[in-house]
Amino acid sequence: MQKKASKQAQTVNLRCQAEIKLKGLNRQALLPRSEADTNRLLHELQVHHLELELQNVELQAARDKVETLLETYLDLYDFAPVGYFSVDEQGTILEVNLTGAALLGIERSRLINQRLRSFVDPSTLPAFLVFFKKVFSSSGKKVCEMRLLNNRGIPFWTDFQAAPAASHRDGRKWCRIAISDLTKLKQEQEVRQRLEAMAVANQKLKREIAQRQKVEIALKKSEAHYARLFEQSRHHHEQMRHLSHQLLLTQEEERKRISRELHDEIVQTLVGINVHLAALTVKAGANTRDFRKNIIRTQQLVEKSVEIVHRFARELRPTVLDDLGLIPALESFMKDFAKRTKIHILFKAFAGVEELNSTQRTVLYRVAQSALANIHKHSKSKEAKVSIRKLKSSVRLEIHDNGKSFDVERVLFAQRHKRLGLLGSRERVEMIGGKFGVESAPGQGTTISAEIPINADGPRDISKTSPK
Repeated sequence: MQKKASKQAQTVNLRCQAEIKLKGLNRQALLPRSEADTNRLLHELQVHHLELELQNVELQAARDKVETLLETYLDLYDFAPVGYFSVDEQGTILEVNLTGAALLGIERSRLINQRLRSFVDPSTLPAFLVFFKKVFSSSGKKVCEMRLLNNRGIPFWTDFQAAPAASHRDGRKWCRIAISDLTKLKQEQEVRQRLEAMAVANQKLKREIAQRQKVEIALKKSEAHYARLFEQSRHHHEQMRHLSHQLLLTQEEERKRISRELHDEIVQTLVGINVHLAALTVKAGANTRDFRKNIIRTQQLVEKSVEIVHRFARELRPTVLDDLGLIPALESFMKDFAKRTKIHILFKAFAGVEELNSTQRTVLYRVAQSALANIHKHSKSKEAKVSIRKLKSSVRLEIHDNGKSFDVERVLFAQRHKRLGLLGSRERVEMIGGKFGVESAPGQGTTISAEIPINADGPRDISKTSPK
């Protein structure tokens, strides 16, 4: 609206000037001698008037085009992906775009007439002075890397590309310097180095996991072997029980150690890399689309790796069992289990169970874990109930499903149909002086129970219900 009003004022001003000039002319010179002369003069005036109007339209269009181009140039200059600085031979900043001001964290008006060297890190100031001298002493573009200081005094690496200007400004030589932030590239180099270190660590971890798996297979074979010996001879019962207990404790300690190593080292490294990649993605708006896609793809792979390591750590031994307690550990496991198997689980427990010692809580966790795994594999049930309640002098864990039943005697004691999961659960419970039970009947489903004795001042009965 302001531009339109200005144009109208200019038109009125020109008309007034033309009328004044016309009045100053000799009126006798303007009088035509005949009617033909009058018509011809009128025609010429009309043609000239139309020509002026057309010329005015063309001039206005050219002016609008120039203004549009000027606005486009200013937008391209101010919002360029790099900072542009116009600097004279003494190092004074004459002009700077918005990107350059944002790079230093200082308003553009405050940067004008300041010395560029005042923003150079002292460690690279000698190199900057040599570089700046070369820019004005020879033609062509000069390139180097410099450390600058932002408004908070924090140094960061930048890329300098400078070339002297062909013209003079106020009788002074000047040059234009393009400054790019190299923080992303430096971070990318660090990420690459960490990825290489992580690859070496992953290879080492794979070898260690393979070794642990062999140990676990050997432990499982030993359990089966000791179970067969238990069935064959009562005479070696106590010896086998003692050895089996030691194997289970060793297995649990190995799981705890591996879980801690995975959680404390590998996962933290992966999460750190993911944070750096997320930062790169946020700051890569000015880079090419392929670069952004590569960063996002790498970030997705890292997130997938983190999830795999988390799941592996939980399967070995959930850290939440030691850090938060039995109830949070079971809730976390059953939530993931329900998501994977589509089995609805109703969980009810009393908070006082957390007062049990670490070994007792571990036994209850492993029994529940094994029972739910059997429900998924064998019972075909879509629902399950898990409860932990306090009896008079014990804590009782029950896992019930309404699925397919089985012959308890045949499964537990038949020579060819043993379920190592049930046997292992029974061994764990009896190891701490508890009682393990299995009840299964057609149409009624299966109930697995583990009852652990407690002291007179043991856990308090504070119920907690959680559907999964």
